[in-house]
Order: sequence, then C-alpha cells, then structure tokens
Amino acid sequence: MYWKYVVRRLLYAALIMVVCVFVFSLLFNTVADKVLRAQIDEQVKGELTQLAKANPNMHQEQRMAIREERTARLYERFHLNESMVSRVMFRTWSSLKFDFGESMQMKSMAGSTKVNTILFERVPRTLLLFGVAAVFDIVLGVWLGLVKARRAGKTMDRSTDIVTMIVFGLPGWWLGMMLIMLFAFAIPIFPSSAMHSSPPPAQALGYFLDLMWHLALPVITLILLGFWGRAYVTRNLVLSTLQEDFIMSARARGLSERRILFGHTLRAAAPPIVTMSLLALVVSIGGALVFEGIFSWPGLGNLYWQAVQQNDVPVLMGDLTVTTALFIAALAFLDLVYGFLDPRVKVGGKA
Repeated sequence: MYWKYVVRRLLYAALIMVVCVFVFSLLFNTVADKVLRAQIDEQVKGELTQLAKANPNMHQEQRMAIREERTARLYERFHLNESMVSRVMFRTWSSLKFDFGESMQMKSMAGSTKVNTILFERVPRTLLLFGVAAVFDIVLGVWLGLVKARRAGKTMDRSTDIVTMIVFGLPGWWLGMMLIMLFAFAIPIFPSSAMHSSPPPAQALGYFLDLMWHLALPVITLILLGFWGRAYVTRNLVLSTLQEDFIMSARARGLSERRILFGHTLRAAAPPIVTMSLLALVVSIGGALVFEGIFSWPGLGNLYWQAVQQNDVPVLMGDLTVTTALFIAALAFLDLVYGFLDPRVKVGGKA
C-alpha cells in the first residue's frame, strides 16, 4: 500500500539525516571543543568583571573559586568533561533539535547572535532565489522540449541542440560574471549584487519591486544554465514515449496529435521529468555557495562562505545541518511524488 511506502521512505530519510549530522559532529568535534571552551572562558570573565564591580572588596581567592566553580558547571552542562563519544552524541542530538547555540562572530540583521536566528533568516532567501528560477526553468524547459519533440529532426530542433551543447559546457560562475558585466555595467539594466537597494523602499509595493529587480539577473542566469538541458532531456523522453503501443492505439482512434502529446505522452513521461526537475533544484541549492557569492545574495551559500572566513564553527555546523535537511527532504519528497505518479512502481508491495 502507498502509506507503507511513505512511512518507509520517511524513516529512511530520518536515518540518513541522523547519520549525516553524526558525521558532521565528529568532523567538527575538536574545533567545536576549542570554540566552546573559549566561549565559556569569555562568559566567565564577563561574569567576574560584573561581580568585581558590584563587590570591589572581594578577595582574589574568592574570585578564583567562583571562576573555577562556574567554569566546571558550564563544562558539565556542555559535556566538555566527558568522553569524546559523549560529546559527539551530545552535539548530534543538539543539531538534530536545531539547537546550535550562539555564534562566535556573526549576527543576524536584527543583531541577534543566536545561530537559529541567523540561519532561518537566510533560508527563505535561498529558497526564493532557486525556487523562482526552478519554476521558470521547468516551465520553459518542458515547453521547449515538447516543441522540439513535435519538430524532431527539423531546423529548430537541430539549432537548439547546438545551443544546448554550448550552454551546457559553460561554467555557472563564468556566465554569471559575464551577465553582470553586460547588464550591470555595460548596459546598466539590473543591479550587480545584493537583495535590496540601500536603503530599501519603505512602501510595500516599492519594496517588492525592488526585490524583483535585484532578483532578476541571478534568476536569468540560472534559467539560461538550466532550461536548455532540461528541454533536450524532455525532448528525448517524449520521443521515446511516442513509440509506445498506447500512443499508436491513440492515433488509431483518430485523436489529434496535440491531444496525444499533451494528454497521453506528457502524462506518461511526467515521472522522469519531475525527477529531473526536483533533482536539478536540489543540486542548485547545494551549489549555492559559489553562485550566491557571485551575486552577493544573502542566502545559505553566502552565509557558509562568510562563516568559513570568520571561522565561526557554530554557524558552519548549523548551515551544514540545515542544507542537508533541505537536501534530504527534497529527495524524500521526490520519492513520494515518483511513487504517486508512476503506476509501474510497486509501492509497498512485492515484485
């Protein structure tokens, strides 16, 4: 049954998430220990400074005793006085609860040092950029692929194949820089970077239009990089489906080619097209590090690069965990959609 298939896939996704976070915690264990000890030392020093101002007659021995007691208590709280295995398990559980603690260097737009606030301020921006690009990419790619399939072997089909091969070989960072030079400097139509003007418009409509203006150039770059290849794959999938027996039967019943193409062929080819589209979205989010850096887009990729430069381990750990969660959630959703769309998949049953 389908619900058994759903439960099994969700359990697999949860297991993969636990394993990935455990590996991250293990890799970051030594550095995280040093960072946490430094944060505890700074916190205890600050508390002693405030205590010394409130009690100027306190003896040095009393301050040292308070410092040792407070440090020991914080070490026990964060499991620093336990074995490495215990510390790794503690960090794994904290990360799975999305409890990443405080940032060392970075702050959110509102000035908060909580890693959760910093991260979830960036997540919608990354999803906005790559989500909007994916929608246009999929629509244009599927439409062009259908047109190419209807005119297979003709001039339009061959010419777009040449363009596909050229674009497919272009590095994304290079195309992004070329479009910035062309449309931001040579022909100043779009801004070269950032998400809003400085300062952003105060009115809601102006704020939205300013966001769309800044979003346009990176979205155009992503569309140009993706939809040609998607059209080529869609064209081949549709041509393969057109050779099936049920298509021949539909033609024999006198159905129009347009109805056959959109009503029968596209529906049968939908599962691999959906698979290709969702995988492209997942891969693009994973490659956001370079792309967001080029356009100075304040998303998860740009945040990761900034955290690496500032050696901010809590933010790095949080960014990796959230990115991995998005990746695994997208793959799980892909499995569920594929199982729902493709009747040939024996979900929850025996072969």
